[in-house]
Amino acid sequence: MNTAASSSEPGVRVEIDDVQSGALRPRPVPYEGKFVFLRVDDRHAGRALLRRLLPLTASGLPSADRSQDAWVAVAFTYQGLRALGVPQESLDSFPRAFREGMAARAELIGDVGESAPAHWETPFGTGEVHIALSALSSEAAQLDKELERARVAYEDTPGVQVIWQQDVHQLPTGRTTFGFRDGISQPNIEGVGLLGSNPQEAPIKAGEFLLGYPDETGSPPPMPSPDVLGRNGTYAAVRKIHTNVAAWRRYLRANTASAEEEALLAAKMVGRWPSGAPLALAPEHDDPELAADPHRVNNFLYRENDDRGFRCPAGAHIRRINPRDSTIIGDARMHRLIRRGTTYGPPLPEGVLEDDGADRGLVGVFLGAHLERQFEFIEAEWVNDGNFIGHPGEKDPVAGHHDGTGSATIPEKPVRRRLQNLPGFVVTRGGEYCFLPGLRALRWIAELED
Repeated sequence: MNTAASSSEPGVRVEIDDVQSGALRPRPVPYEGKFVFLRVDDRHAGRALLRRLLPLTASGLPSADRSQDAWVAVAFTYQGLRALGVPQESLDSFPRAFREGMAARAELIGDVGESAPAHWETPFGTGEVHIALSALSSEAAQLDKELERARVAYEDTPGVQVIWQQDVHQLPTGRTTFGFRDGISQPNIEGVGLLGSNPQEAPIKAGEFLLGYPDETGSPPPMPSPDVLGRNGTYAAVRKIHTNVAAWRRYLRANTASAEEEALLAAKMVGRWPSGAPLALAPEHDDPELAADPHRVNNFLYRENDDRGFRCPAGAHIRRINPRDSTIIGDARMHRLIRRGTTYGPPLPEGVLEDDGADRGLVGVFLGAHLERQFEFIEAEWVNDGNFIGHPGEKDPVAGHHDGTGSATIPEKPVRRRLQNLPGFVVTRGGEYCFLPGLRALRWIAELED
């Protein structure tokens, strides 16, 4: 078993080869991918499928060999573990949020109105999603090869049904449907051996992202039993988010007087320019050269140079989901996530202001060892509430669930600007809480006996 350790924490060694690649490998650029949801109608068939998937399930870190630059990950919902016959004692040892599932927690995390589970795409929230497969690669040919091996495994397994599939891909622009580069910021995790994207971020305890290791509290996070099931696993909040690009463009156009003002307002709401250059380092204009430099594009904090948000507003999207060292209530290091955002659907042609009816957006995967104090806290307190930044009643201007009455504050001199009547730019089309086990745990589930 290979392990890796950070130089700053020589005693912490993560069993990298037991951790699924879907947890730790950064998303490739460019990328092609697919999500497949399965329902298990017969637990024996489900376990047989897992035995077929085990040799296909990748672990470890990125390889220098491009022929290995594709990987399949296997995760389970609570209902899925039950369908596979995991003992009730083990099921009861999972945290409440996972056992209840995302749909039951929708109101807490802000999935209300048009984003409520009543409007979700089938089979999200129905209890029928049991196994979630994901595959990513930098090349379509490699992805097809991995997917074909997985497809043969589940299509040759009677008693297991494919109930949902979603292709994802990087757009030709290399940006999201809103027109912004993403996937820039990744945490620095001790003992993993991958450099974080922000050189100013001290390594975060491995237990914030993987079960079986101390977290920022100094103790290991709660782990399901037996230990072989929990160790080296993590939780994944999987979300399908529709993006209303036409509404986004119309709002920017209606609240600015020029193309330059439009670009600046969009950047103030996001916190970065379309190239990915952060406002904290490029407050006046986009800086593609800075954005292309991996050593500079994420090398910043907020407190010293921008504590009051005159560069990047405190309520901007990237500052809400990762406040870094900003003055906020609580410790931002206790709420970090690994983010895997992937784009689906066609882009809305440049300059078009009316919706064309196409479904487009992102399938996001948010990974961490604590569903409640990481994913749920961020959604409830930082994205859909403003108290932590001193603007009660305000939400994330981009990712918050607005109903046309929302507001957002942009600090300016001599008078701050207040955006009004924010419409909803995103709609949750569905979500599931999944458990991404280590490979030993995957084998343990596959070899369960009645």
